[in-house]
Amino acid sequence: MTAMIMHSPTPAMTPRDASGVWRNSLAAGLAVALHVGVLAALMMGWSTQKPVVDAPRVMHTQLVMLPAAPAPEPLVATSAPPEPEPVPVPAKPRVDPQVQVQKLEKAALARKRVEEKKAEQQQERLATEQRNRELEQQRLDQQRLAAEKARAAIPAPAFDSRQYQPLSKAAPDYPERALDKNIEGDCTLEYSVNIQGRVENPKVLDGCHPLFIRPSLAAANTFRYQPRVVDGKPVAVPAVRNTFHYRIK
Repeated sequence: MTAMIMHSPTPAMTPRDASGVWRNSLAAGLAVALHVGVLAALMMGWSTQKPVVDAPRVMHTQLVMLPAAPAPEPLVATSAPPEPEPVPVPAKPRVDPQVQVQKLEKAALARKRVEEKKAEQQQERLATEQRNRELEQQRLDQQRLAAEKARAAIPAPAFDSRQYQPLSKAAPDYPERALDKNIEGDCTLEYSVNIQGRVENPKVLDGCHPLFIRPSLAAANTFRYQPRVVDGKPVAVPAVRNTFHYRIK
């Protein structure tokens, strides 16, 4: 067996610089120390959350009113006050008795004039009331005279020299149907009597049985009256009423 030794053309490695090794060692040591510190913090319960900030404390104040202190008593001077000066009293004016009498006389005269004026006003008022009463009485007398003259001017009603009188009044026929049914009753008519004494416009009033209407109208048309005469002239008489009594005997 043949052994061959080959030589590499690459030059041999030279030892590193001592300063570079020291720096690398220092960096590696710091990294290891940092990792060890983080691991220790995690194991001791260190958290990444932010710490809770305590709420700020508040101080409460209260206002208390104290009673006012009593006022100090005023100082009293020991010296005596000055005496007041005497006030001069004015002297009363001297009144002349004659002047006083004249004033009293003038006052009495003025009072008398006032009383006289009141009496005059009272008399004038009484005279005015008396005059008003007289005027009112005169007015009433004039009204009474005027009323009497007016009544005297009204003509007197015409004197009825002769009243209308019935000359013939025939009784109506009793209806056979009313006799058969034994019907009785009354029937009142109203009509006018003309100047010839005849009946005009006869009409039946309420309360007449229907069976008695026709015979009552027929009988009224046959009535004859003596005409009413007023001042020598015949006149018509309105609203004359006549009642027929239907009775079965």
